[in-house]
Amino acid sequence: MRFLEDINSFYTYLQSQQTAQKYLYQCYQQLEDVDCDRKSYENCNVFMYCLHHGREYYRAGEKLDTVLKPVMFFYGMAHLLKACLLTKRPDYPESTSVLAHGVSARKRKKKDYSFLEDEVKLQHKGLFPYFSQHLFGITKLPFEKMTMRSLFSLIPELISYFELEEEKSLIRIGKVGDDTLHIPKSICDDYYMTENAIVKRLTAYLPIKETIEEKDCLKLHLSEPFIQTVSPFPMDLNHIIYMPTDRNLFFPISEIMVHYLLLYNLSMLSRYEAEWWGELLATKPDADYPFISSFLDITQKKIPILIGKYLYKKIEGM
Repeated sequence: MRFLEDINSFYTYLQSQQTAQKYLYQCYQQLEDVDCDRKSYENCNVFMYCLHHGREYYRAGEKLDTVLKPVMFFYGMAHLLKACLLTKRPDYPESTSVLAHGVSARKRKKKDYSFLEDEVKLQHKGLFPYFSQHLFGITKLPFEKMTMRSLFSLIPELISYFELEEEKSLIRIGKVGDDTLHIPKSICDDYYMTENAIVKRLTAYLPIKETIEEKDCLKLHLSEPFIQTVSPFPMDLNHIIYMPTDRNLFFPISEIMVHYLLLYNLSMLSRYEAEWWGELLATKPDADYPFISSFLDITQKKIPILIGKYLYKKIEGM
């Protein structure tokens, strides 16, 4: 299946009972104690429809006015995630508790509300902790709540917005496939850590073979090329690797998780805070608007690609 490198072609390939069943059979062969024949036949239709419905939500959302985009993209993403879960959890959903969103938003304050400073709080049960664990191996989430500004800062395509506000959210350190990464020494000041301490912290996530100190950066030679995994290093669609400048945001996370939390909160606002949402789109009063508008453009393109890559990699090379 190496010829299916184009993500859209791969999605199309999975849109038949025969190909969906074959794909699930290959996925289930990698699991223990699963009747691959029976479960792949049982799940192929729902898997196929989750992918189809998810992509249709994205297509519809792209054509609709911005007022409706967060809801369409959130539910499109949820459907694609459920398709992914069926590749790892043949009996999903095992209970109704995993069907909840898995995250909550605080009640909006009527005065001086700022989306960028708003927070979402994680729940112990529901879709978010469930897919974080079973798709990305994150059993203990690294935070209990997170501001929208912090979540935006983990998206490489929004770097320029932070720079315009004289902030630096991410710094480029290399590219996927590189066996040498360059860590600017300025990160030591950002993290309040010595150079040795920074390298020690990076060793938990990188196969560092040798460290060479240069004038403005630390050159890390790796024992093997950097590959795209769940890590503290955000990546853009050009496979450029970044490192957060905020030490509190240096933890392993999938960008898919970041988009889910942002879309959840935006979809709640667009559904239940019509006055605020309408005024934001009509009058564009503050910095919330450019961040939200650009994020919606980014997520409608990036999430189907990231999830498509996730699905493809499960059977690549088999």
